[in-house]
Amino acid sequence: MASERPFKNRTEAKKEIRQCQWVGGICQIVSLGFGVLGAISDLLNITLGLESISWFLLAIVLGVSALIPHMNSVTANLMYGIETEEQTK
Repeated sequence: MASERPFKNRTEAKKEIRQCQWVGGICQIVSLGFGVLGAISDLLNITLGLESISWFLLAIVLGVSALIPHMNSVTANLMYGIETEEQTK
């Protein structure tokens, strides 16, 4: 019978959690940058490659897509109890 767990062991789960948190953080930072570019573009009434509304839409899309890796890391934490294990040591 095949294993129903998505990871082989806890170290693999911890690695996946770190990667997901890193990717989610990068998406959030880039999203914030797009939002700042949109605000600057709108305040100065100039076009920085794209119109200001396009920068804001990119920021929203990237901000929402940052939820996916964060939700993956939260789910992995809950499945494996990683946080409780580290708190008891």
